[in-house]
Amino acid sequence: MLAYFDCFSGISGDMTLGALIDLGVPLKYLADRLNRLPYADIDITVTPVHQKGIRAMSVSVGVNGDQAVRNFADIRSLIENCPLSDRIKSYSLQIFTTLATSENHTHSSLSEDEHFFEVGGTDTIVGIVGTVICLDYLGIKNIAASHIPLGKGFVIGSHGKLPLPAPATLSILKGVPVYGTDIPR
Repeated sequence: MLAYFDCFSGISGDMTLGALIDLGVPLKYLADRLNRLPYADIDITVTPVHQKGIRAMSVSVGVNGDQAVRNFADIRSLIENCPLSDRIKSYSLQIFTTLATSENHTHSSLSEDEHFFEVGGTDTIVGIVGTVICLDYLGIKNIAASHIPLGKGFVIGSHGKLPLPAPATLSILKGVPVYGTDIPR
């Protein structure tokens, strides 16, 4: 089965989770599996919304407890040792490996101990692993997407003021069809 993501306004973990829940992934199923990750408690809230005339599901992820920023080695260990299927763990680790490779390239580092900063938080882990859980539940084996819109301007992050798209993002998007916008974020 193929999933097509029309990313006319970008894409994020919570947007992806909302779309997949809207396609039929039971919230309880997703929450039960996410709570197998070693956190105190993950609470997912789904609310139907309308944005500019388009119906969607808004997903909010709350984490009660551990919200530490982790490095790649920490995340890999967390995923490898959790009681999820090997398939879900493998795909989740592939995504985090892509992020780690991009971060390492951007910072000229090969260390698994380097912190992910913005992408090492619990919300990112939940977004990525949760998306893989949903894709697996729906039997989606292939994904295609529209061109990705890019914003402009600057963002303040753990490394200070960075241009948008940030260097690590550009590394991930190498070879991906994109287009510029006047969106200042």
